[in-house]
Amino acid sequence: MPVRTSLAALALALAPLPSLAQDIARVSADKSVAATADAFVAAVEAAGVTVFARVDHGAGARSVGSDVGASQLVVFGSPKVGTPAIEADRLAGLALPLKVLVYEDRDGRVWLAYEPPASALGRFDGIDPDAPVIGAMAAALERFTKAAAE
Repeated sequence: MPVRTSLAALALALAPLPSLAQDIARVSADKSVAATADAFVAAVEAAGVTVFARVDHGAGARSVGSDVGASQLVVFGSPKVGTPAIEADRLAGLALPLKVLVYEDRDGRVWLAYEPPASALGRFDGIDPDAPVIGAMAAALERFTKAAAE
């Protein structure tokens, strides 16, 4: 292999990979994690959307003698909204239902975080990142997180 090709390959191998964290939307909240998660669940349910699960990562960590701070994952969705994405590509079921993580960072600030639907679903074949289903999910996530943060 010529030196020039080897150097190019080395440069590619050492190039920083894009961080998944860059694709995460965050909304700050002034309430506790539990109160913010409660407000988020209330906003979701008021819109007629189903909350499938609420996972308490903080309690799970404490149960094994660790501490990740207060952290709750809310899993929610609507078959009416999400099914078109799964019809377009069955693998979209890996990204659905939607999830929002409500957590306290190392500085004690509370955040609602989620992967924007265009990032989560736009990587699947047959799902255009500009598709109406993506816009509907993005608008709902923005509305629900804003309501929970207030």
